Amino acid sequence: MVRNSLISAFILIAIWQISIWLTQVPSFILPPPLKVVYSFWDNRSLIGEHALITFIEVVLGLAIGVVLGIATALNLATSHNARAFLRPILVFSQAFPFFALAPLLTLWFGFGLTPKIIMAVIIIYFPVASAFFDGLMTTPAGYLDLAKSLRATPAQTLWRIRVPAALPALGSGLRLGAVYGPIAAIIGEWVGASKGLGYLMLLANGRVKTDLLFAALLTLATLTVVFYLLIDWLVRRFIEAR
Repeated sequence: MVRNSLISAFILIAIWQISIWLTQVPSFILPPPLKVVYSFWDNRSLIGEHALITFIEVVLGLAIGVVLGIATALNLATSHNARAFLRPILVFSQAFPFFALAPLLTLWFGFGLTPKIIMAVIIIYFPVASAFFDGLMTTPAGYLDLAKSLRATPAQTLWRIRVPAALPALGSGLRLGAVYGPIAAIIGEWVGASKGLGYLMLLANGRVKTDLLFAALLTLATLTVVFYLLIDWLVRRFIEAR
C-alpha cells in the first residue's frame, strides 16, 4: 500500500512538472514542485504549527464520531423503535449540505477547535454508523440459525455472532471516516479560524503566496494519506484478521 502510494505520488508530480513545461504557466498561478518543496522547507515551522492544530481536530473528530457511530448502529440493530424513528431522521439529515453548517457552528461555538471538531464528527459519524449497521443487519442466516439451535440469548447472539460478522463492514466505514475527517476540519477552518492548515491556505492565497498554499495543501494530503494508512493497518490487524 505504501509503495503504491509513493508511485502514484511520483506520477502525479511528474505530470504536474510536465504540464508547467508545456503550458509555461506563471509560477504565481501554478508553482513548480521544486519551488513548493523550497517553500515547505523555509516555512516548515509555520506549517508544522498549523498542521498540529488540524491533526488534533481530526483525531478528536474521528474518536468521537466513531464512538457515536458504533453506538448508534448497535442501537438501531437491537431496537425496532430506534429503526422506526431514528433511522429516518438519520437518512433525512444527509439531505442537508453539512458544509453549510460550518458558518453556524462558528457563530455558535466561536473560532476555536470546537466547531471544527463538531464538523469532523458530523461528517465521520454517518458513514461509520451506516456501514456498521448494514453489517449487523446482514449477518449470514446460517450463523443466526446456529445461535437459535444453541438457545443463545439476544445479547449473546449480538456480541458473539452479529458484531464479529459485521466488523469488516465497520472497517469500511472507518476507512471512509479517515478520508472525510481532514476534509471536514479544513472546511471548518476556511469558514472561521485563526489556526490550522485551512487558515494557512486562506492566508497564503490572500497574499498570493501560491507556493506556500500548495505546500500547505500537500501537507494536508499527506496527513490524510497517513490517517487512511493507519486506519487501514489497524482494520487489517485487529478487525479483518479475526
